[in-house]
Amino acid sequence: MSDAESTLKDQGVLGAVWDHDAVKLTALVGAIFGIYVLGGVLLDFGMRQQLNSIAQLAFLIGVFAMLALALNLHWGYTGLFNIGVIGFMAIGIYTTAVLSKGASLTEPSAGTTGGFGLPLWVGIIGGVVAAALFGGLVALPALRLRADYFAIVTVGISEIVRFTLLESTFQQGQVFGYWVGLGGGSGLILDFDPTERLLGALGLLEPYTASVERIGIRLGIGANPKPVFDTLLYGLILLVFLVGFYVLLQRLGNSPYGRVLKAIREDEEATKSLGKDTNRFKIKAFMIGCGLMGLGGILFYAAQGAITPSAFRPRITFFVWIALIIGGAGSNTGSVVGGAVFAAFLFRGPLFFKNIVQETFQVNAVDTFAAAAAPLASANPIPLVVYTIDSMDQLQLVIMGLVLIYLMHNRPEGALGHRKEAASPIQLRNRRDRETDPSTATDGGQRGVDDE
Repeated sequence: MSDAESTLKDQGVLGAVWDHDAVKLTALVGAIFGIYVLGGVLLDFGMRQQLNSIAQLAFLIGVFAMLALALNLHWGYTGLFNIGVIGFMAIGIYTTAVLSKGASLTEPSAGTTGGFGLPLWVGIIGGVVAAALFGGLVALPALRLRADYFAIVTVGISEIVRFTLLESTFQQGQVFGYWVGLGGGSGLILDFDPTERLLGALGLLEPYTASVERIGIRLGIGANPKPVFDTLLYGLILLVFLVGFYVLLQRLGNSPYGRVLKAIREDEEATKSLGKDTNRFKIKAFMIGCGLMGLGGILFYAAQGAITPSAFRPRITFFVWIALIIGGAGSNTGSVVGGAVFAAFLFRGPLFFKNIVQETFQVNAVDTFAAAAAPLASANPIPLVVYTIDSMDQLQLVIMGLVLIYLMHNRPEGALGHRKEAASPIQLRNRRDRETDPSTATDGGQRGVDDE
C-alpha cells in the first residue's frame, strides 16, 4: 500500500470516528476544560484553585446539560412547552431530603427539621418518582390546553410549589411517629453528603480518604485537601450521570415510542389518524421528563448542604431554556452542546473573563456609569469598556438576553442547525440499493436510484 493510500485510509478512519456525536461532545467538553485551565494559568492559579475551577465547571456542565436533555424530551420531542422546570427540581430534592434526613422521634428544637432516615438511594428514587407523579397530575388536565396556555399552567404550578414550600403550616409536623416537614422559609439542612454516602456504600471511603491525603501532599495543595477532591469527584459523578441521561434519551428517541413522540410534535392530528392515543403518549413523555428534572434537581442541590425555597425561583428554568435553544431543540447532542456552552461561557464565563482581564491588565474602573460614559465625548471609549468589564456579574443576565435575541433572530434552529433524524434505526433499502449503493438518506428515502 502506497503512502498516499495509507494516508487516505487513516483519514477515512478518523472521519468515521469523528462522525460519532459522542466523540464530538467529548472533544467540545475537553476543549472547554482546556480553555479554563489556560485561564487559570493567566490568573496564576495554584493547583488547589485549578482543581476547584475544574470541579465547578464539571458540576455546571453536568447539571445544565442534564436539565436541557430532560427539557428536550418535552419540547424538542413532543412539543410540550414546559416553563416550570424549577418546580419539578424542587419536588425532587425536597422529597429526597424528607426521606433521607436523619430520623427524629421527638420534636426537634426550633429551626431544625428531621426526616425519615431512609438510605440516600431510597430518597433519590423517591424524589424522582414524586416529580414524575406530580408531572402526571399536572399533565392530565393541562394537556387539553393550547401550547401557550399549557406553558402558563406549568409556570403557575412551579410558583405554587415554591409558595407551598414557604408555607409555615408545612414547616414541621408528626407523620407516622416521625417529626418531619418542609422547613418553611428557613428551608432544610441536608445532613448527608452524597459523595461520602456513595463511597461508603461501595466500601471505598477509607481508601479514598487516605489516597486523597497522599495525593494532596504530592500536588502541593496544602492542608485539608479532601474538600477539593470531594468537589472534583462530585463533578465527575455528574458527568457520568450526564452520559447516562444522554444514552437513555438517545435510545428512547430511536425507539418506536420516540418516533411517535416526534410525529406528535410535527402533526398531532395526523398521528391520531394512525390510531395512536396521543394524550397517553404525551402524559408518559411529560412524566419521564419531569422525573429526570427531579433527578437533576437532586444532583444540583444535594451537595450544597442546605436548601431554601428562595433557590427555586423561575430564573433557573429560563437558564435551561437558553441552554436548549443554544444547542437546538429536537437534538440530544444539541442539548448537551447547549448545556456545556451555556455553563462555560454565559453562566460562569463573564465573571471568569472579568477576573482574567483585571489580573492581566491591572486596570481600575470608575464608580459610576456617568463617569464611564463622559469620556465618549472626547472619543475615548476605554473607561466605558473597563466599567462594563468590571460590572460583568451584574450584566450577566443582560448578556444572556442579548445572546438569546441574536439566536432567535439569526439561528433559531440552534448551533447544530436542522439535523435530519432517521425515521428508523434500521436502514430501509430495496434490492437495487443493496446491490449498487449501500447508503440511504437520513429521512428513510434513497439516493441516486429510482424505485423499482
